[in-house]
Amino acid sequence: MSVRLSLRKFFAMEATGGLLLIIAAAVALIANNSFASAWYQSFLDTPVWLRIGPLELAKPLLLWINDALMALFFLLIGLEVKREMLQGHLAKPSQVILPGAAAIGGMVVPALIYWSLNHQEPAAAAGWAIPTATDIAFALGVLALLGKRVPPSLKLFLMTLAIIDDLGAIVIIALFYSGALSGTALMLAAGCLVALFALNRANVRHLAPYLLIGIVLWVCVLKSGVHATLAGVALAMFIPLRGEKEDSEPPLLRLEHALHPWVAYAILPLFAFANAGISLKGMNLDSFTHPVPMGITLGLLAGKAIGVFGLTWLAVKLRLAALPTGANWGQVLGVAVLCGIGFTMSIFVGSLAFDAATSIYAGQDRMGILTGSFLAAVGGYLIMALTSRKPPGAS
Repeated sequence: MSVRLSLRKFFAMEATGGLLLIIAAAVALIANNSFASAWYQSFLDTPVWLRIGPLELAKPLLLWINDALMALFFLLIGLEVKREMLQGHLAKPSQVILPGAAAIGGMVVPALIYWSLNHQEPAAAAGWAIPTATDIAFALGVLALLGKRVPPSLKLFLMTLAIIDDLGAIVIIALFYSGALSGTALMLAAGCLVALFALNRANVRHLAPYLLIGIVLWVCVLKSGVHATLAGVALAMFIPLRGEKEDSEPPLLRLEHALHPWVAYAILPLFAFANAGISLKGMNLDSFTHPVPMGITLGLLAGKAIGVFGLTWLAVKLRLAALPTGANWGQVLGVAVLCGIGFTMSIFVGSLAFDAATSIYAGQDRMGILTGSFLAAVGGYLIMALTSRKPPGAS
């Protein structure tokens, strides 16, 4: 399969996945603010048990979605990052400079905006990382509405930026959103990593042993106090990117291609349905101007635009990199605003920062995420529509 065709399939899948995310979020909002509210909450609270001998995992369905299914999402991110670092757009430093600078700006500035509004309240300040994320499915979905008016190089710029952004989110989760650590569980997890390393060094190309050890690794990480989804990223780093024969598909690509439709069309929409259904009961203007939702909204809408556009401009002016081929500064601004669509990753980080059972900010963060992401989507689309010309011969 050619690189061009692969990218076309990737962008089409992300765009469709973004549409499903919108539908799932809308259905969740309607369900939790209608006669179906009790059913919606009962669905999320459904107890699910898994027991093997003395080992028992008992969680409500919501946590199985956030801890188990999202581990597959992070596994896919890990596979994409490894592939890009070894063979793709992250393999050459020259290709990383521009999106890398943009991604750094898009993480630092939103965090500073949020912190400036919430630093006096430690419990609220814990959500500083919420507006640092970019939802690639949503952002590419909006770009897809403009069709061929957007140059492919700009889509690649956004995709690479979002991958680096996801990598940054993984580091943030590992460093700042882990709980009390269990030494025994961490040692068992380390043993799993050693076993995965041994499989890789032994040139094992069958996926089954990697996945079986990966399941054990997930359980160990879950019990260790480190967030369980990081097991997916760790597993991805050991999946081989070389096939048994030169003309055979590598295990990493096989797994990535198998996972991608499930993540785009099922896991992420289910995550959105389970987490976007905030209750609007009793909300008023003061609810939106509280420092937590306001910090998230401004972080996503203004912080992302300033950070991404500002660092991109600086990198170009310093001649460290060039603008994406065929793109203009207006389109770069449009992409920078679209990066403010945080949604999936922002909601996920918010669930770690504010525990739904104990934190008073658990609903407020989602209000800010939905507001900021919606405004970024609309604003980014309008800027892109105004600054992107139709290609010659287009009707």
